[in-house]
Amino acid sequence: MKAVTVSQACRTLEVSRSGYYAAAKRRSTVPVVCAASVHLKAAFAASGSTYGSRRLRAAVHMSGVKMGRHKVHRLMRLNGLHPVWKRKFVHTTDSKHTMPVSPNVLARLV
Repeated sequence: MKAVTVSQACRTLEVSRSGYYAAAKRRSTVPVVCAASVHLKAAFAASGSTYGSRRLRAAVHMSGVKMGRHKVHRLMRLNGLHPVWKRKFVHTTDSKHTMPVSPNVLARLV
């Protein structure tokens, strides 16, 4: 069987090359639905969207589904699961307070 190039197929089917590649891209971005991805989404939601592939693999493994970290990472990418980083530093200074300000004793004259 002879292989057909993209140009020949597009010319025969009367579609543009850009339309062919756009359809191929749309077809590849269909979310993956399998038993593993359902468990993965549930564990990701339970973590508050904070777990990455390593911690998520451990959480899914605890629920009885065994898969490797790279498969977890691939399923996360295909399903659009991106962890959200929590802010690690909280600003506690309030410069707009209504309390009295102490005098600057270091800048006084002797």
